[in-house]
Amino acid sequence: MANAHAKIETNIGLMIILITIMVSIGGLAQIVPLFFMNSTTKPIEGLKPYSPLRLEGRDIYVREGCYLCHSQMIRPFRAETERYGHYSVASEYVYDRPFQWGSKRTGPDLHRVGGRYSDDWHYTHLNNPRDVVPESIMPSYPWLAQTKLSTDDSIKTKMETLRMLGAPYTDEEIANAPKALEGKTEADAIVAYLQGLGTSISSRR
Repeated sequence: MANAHAKIETNIGLMIILITIMVSIGGLAQIVPLFFMNSTTKPIEGLKPYSPLRLEGRDIYVREGCYLCHSQMIRPFRAETERYGHYSVASEYVYDRPFQWGSKRTGPDLHRVGGRYSDDWHYTHLNNPRDVVPESIMPSYPWLAQTKLSTDDSIKTKMETLRMLGAPYTDEEIANAPKALEGKTEADAIVAYLQGLGTSISSRR
């Protein structure tokens, strides 16, 4: 046994192969069961996939790099739940593709921001954050209120793709998606997105 151990330690190639095998086995043992757990694969009661307007808002959120300063993941620690609300659960993210968990909090976590402020507050905040939070270092986004959303078939393509990945959009919802964006601005979309964040739990507590 000692000789076998010494042989492994002195043979770098063999050691790399064995480490890779062991890490793979350990990783699979942790990851595979998650695909069969209802708490991680089934949507929480009342959760619905993003509406066309919120879906556009999510994409604008990503485009503008909001996830670089704001997380969407409340950990189950008292300091976080007292500030942000109920901790995040996996079943809330079933329809999120990609996830917006983030890894940095230059600004506050946004996972429970839905309904916390009025629409007018959000519009003002996007246009010039200092008007509502004087100490804010967030950049202004005045062009969002001036830019109309596209009403072409790209939104239908997005929803069809998400349906392939499990979002329960109906044919009627997809067909009517462009009409839902008519006359809407990018600011309307991102406010709608923000106002829906975290409400599947907060509205039930």
